[in-house]
Amino acid sequence: MDEELKQKLLEILKDKRMLEILKHLKKANVDYGKSIMLNTKIPIQEVVDLLDKLEKIGLIERVHGATLKNTEAKFKLSKEVHKHHTYYKLTREGDHLLRQLDEKELIDAYIDLVKNDQMAVDILKIADEVNADHALTYAKLLHKPLEEVTPKLEELERTGLLEEKNAKIIKFIDRRSKPKKETRTHHKYYGLSRIGELVVREMKRKGIIPR
Repeated sequence: MDEELKQKLLEILKDKRMLEILKHLKKANVDYGKSIMLNTKIPIQEVVDLLDKLEKIGLIERVHGATLKNTEAKFKLSKEVHKHHTYYKLTREGDHLLRQLDEKELIDAYIDLVKNDQMAVDILKIADEVNADHALTYAKLLHKPLEEVTPKLEELERTGLLEEKNAKIIKFIDRRSKPKKETRTHHKYYGLSRIGELVVREMKRKGIIPR
């Protein structure tokens, strides 16, 4: 992947939903906002904003013309439909990015995204150690104010490296920072996502996070 495309990848990884939309458009070929909302579960206004960002980055473009064939818009059932919405498709560059984006490229890009952000690196290290915990615990372990740590947790969640752990009860084996056998979750609990685990593993291998 060339340097210009890598920079665009870093930009879209700041919000994992942009990558979800690109992958959806790869399957659909051509699609519009409401359909993208239904398929990705992203709220419509956020879909509109993300489409605008992706268009500005140059990874998607608007489809011109009054009608579309279902060979172009694969999620349409009729053979030909009149366009009542703004339709989008991948640009050649967007398609090129997805074709080259294997797991190794994705992990390396995530590392490039966070490696110079010490708080982000420290949070990922803590998430690996405690497995799942709320913002106050991260703040205490980082020795930083909660109002400084919470936005960084939310930022890392947007990237997809962290995710909310939704279990009403998190058992001790899943939450290593508390001695209780189980604890009811009255807070939002943050833990590593699957890709977050892979990124941390590679960061340890590279010596960015100590083993």
